[in-house]
Amino acid sequence: MSGRTREFFGLVPVSLLVTAGFTAVLIARSDEIQTVTVTYGAVFLVACLLGHLFIRWRLPYADPYLFPLAALLAAFGLVIIYRINEDLARQQAQWFIFGLALFSLTIVFLRDLRALQRYRYTIAIAGIVLLAMPRILGETQNGAFLAIDLGPISFQPAEFAKLAIIIFLASYLADNREVLLGGRTAAPPLSRTAAIGGAAALVALFLILVLGAPAWPSVLGCVLLAAIAAIVAERPSLKHIGPLLLVWGMAMLMLFVIRDLGSSLMFFGGFLVVLYVATSRLSFVVAGISLFAAGATFFATSVTHVQNRVSAWLDPFDQKLIDMPGGSGQLVQSFFAQSDGGLFGRGLGKSLLYPPGIEQNCTPAPGCASPLVPLPDTDSIYALIANELGLFGAVAVLLVCLLFTARGFRIAVIARDEFTKLLAVGLSAVFALQVFVIVGGVTGAIPLTGVTLPFVSRGGSSLMANFILVALLLILSDGARRAAEEKGQW
Repeated sequence: MSGRTREFFGLVPVSLLVTAGFTAVLIARSDEIQTVTVTYGAVFLVACLLGHLFIRWRLPYADPYLFPLAALLAAFGLVIIYRINEDLARQQAQWFIFGLALFSLTIVFLRDLRALQRYRYTIAIAGIVLLAMPRILGETQNGAFLAIDLGPISFQPAEFAKLAIIIFLASYLADNREVLLGGRTAAPPLSRTAAIGGAAALVALFLILVLGAPAWPSVLGCVLLAAIAAIVAERPSLKHIGPLLLVWGMAMLMLFVIRDLGSSLMFFGGFLVVLYVATSRLSFVVAGISLFAAGATFFATSVTHVQNRVSAWLDPFDQKLIDMPGGSGQLVQSFFAQSDGGLFGRGLGKSLLYPPGIEQNCTPAPGCASPLVPLPDTDSIYALIANELGLFGAVAVLLVCLLFTARGFRIAVIARDEFTKLLAVGLSAVFALQVFVIVGGVTGAIPLTGVTLPFVSRGGSSLMANFILVALLLILSDGARRAAEEKGQW
């Protein structure tokens, strides 16, 4: 069976899932099935088949699983958003169509991604401008500058900036790999780095476990020690650590400009993954993580709303924090929603989304009661999935994300040159980190942030940017597989 045929047979059950999901929601609401279930399923199937035919025409050798996996995540999101509000689901369906259109345009105009290497600095500047735009033109939302209101729609430039920055980093590291290695052809010994950095990490862990929150100043000192140890042990020149310090400075600038820890973590984490793949120097990763942790700790203690988020994360069940605006109320309700779902969930449309007696399809507006789980269509959508589909359903979503990431890394393995290899790694890593940041925030692994769950959360900017990401990976896979088949390696 050819790759494109496998892609086709992967899209059909996804469309059936949309129809079944809408049917389940309608039955839960009114015990009757309406034509809207078939309509949404048919439109979704037609849109996906058009995308499939376009891929078959333009990228016949592309990975056969990426597009169905992205469509499956989008189907999950569309059903859950429809369960929350029909109007919001209609808007999300429109953004899905726009995303597919942008997906197609990307494939048409970026047939060979190696051409982007010539414009890497222009792309980097564009990414920085996109990151700064919300601070200049936007307004704060929950303490962070993430979006710009353009009349009836809201635009999040950071979703597109992540693509620009990854393209720049892949191009820069591909051309400067030897400089970063300092003339070495293999990774240097890490005994001194591991010994000192490991000791610092153990001391930090001990202080956290024994002293709790008051240990943060000591922890900050430990991570700085680990960073210094990792750098000094290598005795690098400035030209070797310059890129690391530059991107670290950009990440810290993001923290203080847009005030969102999640976006900064996603960008810097993606950079560290690409840097490690390019150089195989674990010391850079240790130093980068330590520097980011130190900067984030300083940021968390100097910005009020982030300080509140961190306090809510450390002690979410403190009644004062629960009652405080921007406190731990959202996190606590997310915990309750996930635990209430159990293993198999309450069923689509059967969770208690609003307080008893409130219309379950209430549109967010003045006079409309707030959902029991705040922001169930964006920040807390994973909690709603866990509540209605249970642990198994929530893990299924994570497994789809994991499979998507794995296919991206497979593309990197067979990539034909250093740039395409690093670009595939960077795009896959950013996708995985975005999933980690939002799911980690809702489950309490890290402080809650405003990052969206790719393809699932409501939002046009996120959906379109992620479809561009899929298009880039498909272009990379098409070129890589063509070359691999010519060499008999596929």
